[in-house]
Amino acid sequence: MADTRHHGGPDKAVYAFAREDLDRWAGVLGTELPDGHFGENLTTTGIDVNEAEMGERWRVGGPDGTVLEVASVRTPCNDFKTWMGRTGHDSRAWVRRFAEEGRPGPYLRVLVPGTVAAGDPLEVVHRPGHGVTVTTFFRALHGHPDLLPELLRVEGLPVQARERVAAYLGGPAGMPTDA
Repeated sequence: MADTRHHGGPDKAVYAFAREDLDRWAGVLGTELPDGHFGENLTTTGIDVNEAEMGERWRVGGPDGTVLEVASVRTPCNDFKTWMGRTGHDSRAWVRRFAEEGRPGPYLRVLVPGTVAAGDPLEVVHRPGHGVTVTTFFRALHGHPDLLPELLRVEGLPVQARERVAAYLGGPAGMPTDA
């Protein structure tokens, strides 16, 4: 049975990682990294996925393509560490190393389903304007709890993040997400 609290689910339907970030990691690790190596099912080029705002919407595949919304961020885990070891990399301290980089890539929810193919264009069709990026979201959840209140600006904040903010502020988990 899949652990959808941490892997998959509506807010984690698609994982995007930038080819540019894979190339940087390839240099660090001293080996080529193919698309999908970090578990992403959408490898992008030409867009800094970590500077995307939470709630940002992307159309992939042209005017009638799939519409995705940036919903969450990847949290490196032992499954990821194990995968890295199985694929020939030094997995010691992998979770820490990946987290310290602070460029986890976003998870996306599917708003309009469709077919995505290699080489399809990706267009940002909506940017909320609140300034809470994937990087900010990740930092708030990993080592910078002082940033947690910033997440309240995100409409549709995932339940787990809302619970973290509520715990930090000492309030109820059902607090508004669009303050």
